[in-house]
Amino acid sequence: MESSSPRLFCFGLGYTAQVLARGLMARGWSVAGTCREEATVTRLQTLGIAAMRFDRDRRPQDISAGLAGATHLLSSVPPDAGGDPVLDCFESEISALAGSLTWAGYLSTTGVYGDRDGGTVTEADALAPTSDRGIRRAAAEARWLGLTRAGLPVHGFRLAGIYGPGRTVLDDVRAGTARRIDKPGHMFSRIHVDDIAAVIAASMARPNPGAIYNVCDDEAAAPADVIACACDLLAVDTPPLRAFGDVEQQMSPMQRSFWADNKRVDNSRIKTELGVTLIYPTYREGLRACL
Repeated sequence: MESSSPRLFCFGLGYTAQVLARGLMARGWSVAGTCREEATVTRLQTLGIAAMRFDRDRRPQDISAGLAGATHLLSSVPPDAGGDPVLDCFESEISALAGSLTWAGYLSTTGVYGDRDGGTVTEADALAPTSDRGIRRAAAEARWLGLTRAGLPVHGFRLAGIYGPGRTVLDDVRAGTARRIDKPGHMFSRIHVDDIAAVIAASMARPNPGAIYNVCDDEAAAPADVIACACDLLAVDTPPLRAFGDVEQQMSPMQRSFWADNKRVDNSRIKTELGVTLIYPTYREGLRACL
């Protein structure tokens, strides 16, 4: 991964990509990319990131100049109802980078596996998304990985639920909005944002175009258990358990879609192929660090 002037261009400089960017810049990388809000563009520019605004309805005119010199490319932009906005707008410019990129990556989600009734999924399992969001994500992932046939070194990362500083159940407990929902046997996988950045950096160091990696920690857990842990850390009373059936109708469609899928995600490949040792192997270590 090390070169005289490594440069990352990232479509979608959001929460996760910014953590990655800061780590790379500390090692001498230059970083450029896009974000949706003008205020974020300004903030990132003050940090030395060559940011520009982009969404499907607002395309930067100088995208080719921004991509020039990129050795690594990452997209964390989710698909919308129309498809993948990045490829819809810039597939030709991205394809022109074949032969010059050392590595490219696409951040997907474990939601592409759909519901497995509590079973374990690996990267070898067929995709079976159950929600519209999952279906769109699977299609976008396939489209990005299909670019390997054109010579682009694309890698796919299926992320579990992301948490980290400022985005944990600790914040919900403090705000008094945490709800402990009881749905027996239902588990979620999670991943700390620092570990996502470490996995991506490890992949950059060991390119394997076309590879797909599940990115999650070592322990799927019921959300109620995670909230109870947060309450213990904050030394506050734990909210009572409420049956899923009693609160389901109060949930937004997106919240219900998360609860529709029940699976455990195998993360062996990031360890065996990339040599990753998780900083936060379970939510317990991650929450303590965030606290």
